[in-house]
Amino acid sequence: MKLDQTLRLHVPEPSARPGHETNFSYLHLSPAGEARKPPLEVQPADISDLAFSLIRVLDEEGQAVGPWAPDITPAQLHRGLRSMMKTRIFDARMLMAQRQKKLSFYIQSLGEEAIGAAHALVLADGDMCFPTYRQQSLLMARDVSLVDLICQLMSNSHDPLKGRQLPVMYSVRKAGFFSISGNLATQFTQAVGWAMASAIKNDTKIASAWIGDGATAEADFHTALTFAHVYQAPVILNVVNNQWAISTFQAIAGGEGTTFAARGIGCGIASLRVDGNDFLAVYAASQWAALRARSNLGPTLIEWVTYRAGPHSTSDDPSKYRPADDWAHFPLGDPITRLKKHMLGLGIWTDDQQAQLQTQLEAEIAEAQKEAETFGTLLDGHVPDAASMFEDVYKDMPPHLREQLRQLEAEHGR
Repeated sequence: MKLDQTLRLHVPEPSARPGHETNFSYLHLSPAGEARKPPLEVQPADISDLAFSLIRVLDEEGQAVGPWAPDITPAQLHRGLRSMMKTRIFDARMLMAQRQKKLSFYIQSLGEEAIGAAHALVLADGDMCFPTYRQQSLLMARDVSLVDLICQLMSNSHDPLKGRQLPVMYSVRKAGFFSISGNLATQFTQAVGWAMASAIKNDTKIASAWIGDGATAEADFHTALTFAHVYQAPVILNVVNNQWAISTFQAIAGGEGTTFAARGIGCGIASLRVDGNDFLAVYAASQWAALRARSNLGPTLIEWVTYRAGPHSTSDDPSKYRPADDWAHFPLGDPITRLKKHMLGLGIWTDDQQAQLQTQLEAEIAEAQKEAETFGTLLDGHVPDAASMFEDVYKDMPPHLREQLRQLEAEHGR
């Protein structure tokens, strides 16, 4: 056979750039209720179809349909809606505070609130999440102190982390929220190791790891999958596919022509692809994965299909690389609107209650910000004492650090 053409390198591109409307047909969506629900004991190879389809529960009318429709109480639905709304309001207020130069940096989770809010409902006390910087809904669902979170963002004198972490990189052990690592994909290896340790100690706690679609291209992702499979670690491996890394489309990380969930199947891990904007689907899939982990049935990888509605961070301008109105056309919609519609249909929620909750949460967050600002903001320089950098590093401070601390105190006349 004669070859009469030169080789070409394929570089993936999104279906639209600024000035054009995105064609979302690449998502390969499935109708609500269509995906089957396998038993917990299923072999990973026997559910490969679920790594390519899309688990959905809420249909266009807001009704729960299909085998994945969960047994969930009105109280849990109320809690989920409240957590999502609280996350969105908090994000909006902190974004404004950053623009006012009260904090240096912020990352919001606009459009992704359902994933953490629903997932948190199936975790038990003592379970540990290994998050990235867009899982604040986990904290909102667990009612972590808003004052502490805002103080961390402002790196002020009441910052629980003493100014040692970038804003939004929280650490809340009592809420099962491991210290966020800015080096992405490390969360997966950390979570698998923690889960393995839990099993070695004959404990009952499971781990839940979080990364985005872009970070699946990191080596840590593949290392974690290998260890999770080999040792059947009790861990949930969450890949939040919000279509964009900082400014690169998800296909650059390998999402073109396949799915991120498919990588788990290839490693011998039960894997699901789920509508991340469907609160009920998130709850059901999270519950299924958590029960597998607690039953010594091994890890589960879940690809949450969602959309990053806002900028990557306050340092980003997404209008430079994607259509400005993309989120308005995203076929999976707004997770808050979808859950509200479902609750209205059940007769357990009203528009008046929605408005009242919005007002209540806005007041709650405004009051927390007011209290946090009494400890200082980036504008007034109320930051942790420089000497605090020597604390919490060694049990017994070595001589060279004691000398450096002495010099620092001498320079400041202490």
